[in-house]
Amino acid sequence: MVVDSRYTKVTKEKSRLRLLILVQAVIYIIGLSCAFVTRTKEDERNTLGIASTAFGLVCSLIGELGCRRSKVNLLRLYLAASTLVMLLLVFCAVRSRLTMEMESIQSWSFTVLVCKQRVIVVAMVS
Repeated sequence: MVVDSRYTKVTKEKSRLRLLILVQAVIYIIGLSCAFVTRTKEDERNTLGIASTAFGLVCSLIGELGCRRSKVNLLRLYLAASTLVMLLLVFCAVRSRLTMEMESIQSWSFTVLVCKQRVIVVAMVS
């Protein structure tokens, strides 16, 4: 049976898109686990980061459904929602970067850079 080259190209691109959506979903799962681990000031969770990452995971599922069923409207919804999720995640990253704190431990004369209750850099202060 002879298959037109256009159809083989569409099949190759669909499989490539499915792989990219799968990679994006894995990245969202990693981001979701990191968002649960990190905390902001006063021991509260980063709810905007968690919600946007979970929404991104749902968007990946929508993209997978759109790719499987060749539904253009689902793929457009996936594209718009994925863009919104990325903007929210960039906003969360910038906001968390701005809330980084500098703490000095005077007795040991070390400077400790703390980002969301994790020690990032330890340096001697002269």
